[in-house]
Amino acid sequence: MENQKPLILVTNDDGITAPGIRHLIKIMHTLGEVVVVAPDRPQSGMGHAITINDNLYCDPTTIDKYSDIKEFSCSGTPTDCVKIATQEILKRKPDLCVSGINHGSNSSINVIYSGTMSAAVEAGVEGIPAIGFSLTDYSMEADFEPTTKWVKKITKEVLNNGLPKGVVLNVNFPAIDKIKGAKICRQAKARWQEQFDKRKNPQGRDYYWLAGEFINEDEGPDTDVEALDAGYASIVPIQFDLTAHHFIDEIKTWKING
Repeated sequence: MENQKPLILVTNDDGITAPGIRHLIKIMHTLGEVVVVAPDRPQSGMGHAITINDNLYCDPTTIDKYSDIKEFSCSGTPTDCVKIATQEILKRKPDLCVSGINHGSNSSINVIYSGTMSAAVEAGVEGIPAIGFSLTDYSMEADFEPTTKWVKKITKEVLNNGLPKGVVLNVNFPAIDKIKGAKICRQAKARWQEQFDKRKNPQGRDYYWLAGEFINEDEGPDTDVEALDAGYASIVPIQFDLTAHHFIDEIKTWKING
């Protein structure tokens, strides 16, 4: 049907009740038919993990009272949510998957740890155009309103133009009242300098609490970190083909078979 609304799958990694996903649902409701499949609890930092050694549950739920939105609370990871949505819940392939809006940055190296972005990547693997949205504010009281017009603009462009096979968008917003604009960027080269805080529990057993410092090693132009620091939304097209194509010819010179 030519006038059929686009079918939009919404998910996240902060859990189905997180303010970020509730804001994203409200925006998507203005753009198409929305189905929500999201974790029943926070799943941050899960990366592309899937559930293989436990039962997986996915139950209908109602959070905000939209009469025309179906929501499902899933016991699994963000990647599980996309898999079960496409295989068991949706009647047809969605026109778009949006993940987020994440509470906290997924720029630079954070993309590989992110459950938010792994959900988007999983949709991309299934041939579904996908966008991960994140705000550089980890607070549950974060203000998502300044992102609204940009989320809507970017989503409309993807719905109208599509994305290349194997590519999804990683979109991050600075936590400011007025976002200056959006910049198409590359992923900054950065890393985490991890530290483990060693403690003892009441029974005397050692345990560790992960902490760390974000180290940006990229002073070059056009990075997502640079854009965010300057007050712009960053848009990075990412791909899930991890092949280091530039190294193939050199590694062929190794005497592996000789």
